[in-house]
Amino acid sequence: LHLYGFRDIETPVFEFFDIFSKERGSVPSREMYKFFDREGNTLVLRPDMTPGIARCAAKYYENESAPVRLCYIGNTFINNSSYQGRLKEITEAGCEFIGDSSVRADAEMIALIIDSILAAGLKEFQVEVGHVGFFKGLAYSAGLSEDATGKLRTIIRNKMLFSIENLLSEEQIAPEFIDVFYKLPQMFGNVDILNSAKTMTDSKEALQAIEHLEQVYELLKIYGFEKYVSFDLGVLSELDYYTGVIFKAYTYDVGEPIAKGGRYDKLIGQFGSDKASIGFGIVIDRLQLAITRQNIILPVEDKGKLLVADEKNTENAIKLAKSLRNSGIAATIVPKMTDASGYSEVITVNETVLERFGVK
Repeated sequence: LHLYGFRDIETPVFEFFDIFSKERGSVPSREMYKFFDREGNTLVLRPDMTPGIARCAAKYYENESAPVRLCYIGNTFINNSSYQGRLKEITEAGCEFIGDSSVRADAEMIALIIDSILAAGLKEFQVEVGHVGFFKGLAYSAGLSEDATGKLRTIIRNKMLFSIENLLSEEQIAPEFIDVFYKLPQMFGNVDILNSAKTMTDSKEALQAIEHLEQVYELLKIYGFEKYVSFDLGVLSELDYYTGVIFKAYTYDVGEPIAKGGRYDKLIGQFGSDKASIGFGIVIDRLQLAITRQNIILPVEDKGKLLVADEKNTENAIKLAKSLRNSGIAATIVPKMTDASGYSEVITVNETVLERFGVK
């Protein structure tokens, strides 16, 4: 993330409940851990990194004309008991690109998520890319109410094909639209799926979304990452603040996305300063799980030198450790031999060793 020009930001673990309210399109209220402070304000353990960063960006970068690039690593908390085995606390690393609405920015963020996963050691994964505008365009053309649109979004997100016809029949939607929405969860694959999508509708918003995805794909080809990209026009997030490109990264042996993100051009404006934005988060817990299950061997971090010193050589060990640390070399002192994996050298400390390192 730093290599792409992003700079660190750290936001509070405890946030005001209003930051994640229903109007913001964040995590449902029932899934948050809530508390009260002395003044009676409702606080939550942050369930989502993006709204907190959006609030900070609106306050501290309000007059910034150039795009702002912020990255983070932190924990989020979801009080969801309906999924057995799902962690309620997870660690995320990600970034937010604020102040750029271009196709180039969208392509850069998808390229960055691919680059990051490759840097972590995974070789086999796919980033499924969609666009919120395609679904919104179809829903508007079909004349769906806001409530019905929300229900349909949930149905399509969960790939519940048999529920689509029931809902749309209740809404008295024209048969041709029922057929289109029925096909939508199955609209995934390589770039050819975008050509098929163009024949499904004459909605201007939906067709603009497809054109946008085509432009993003052309730039990803320049990055050389097209083999990691597929398209899913039925990919919809449980977070309602997304407004454009949306994407999720999957790999085998892990049932849920290891990363996800998208464009949210209206969220920062809810905190007082409207700025186009796009971001993503990599779920470190799932990434580590994938690395373990796929038997990927990563280079072991060099822990420096292990200094083995009995009680009579304690003074010598401290002098040697101090000298090594002043030279930028990590040094760990132990009273007897232990697991030395990851250490570049094991040194049994005595006066002769001090002479070798020039320590007096």
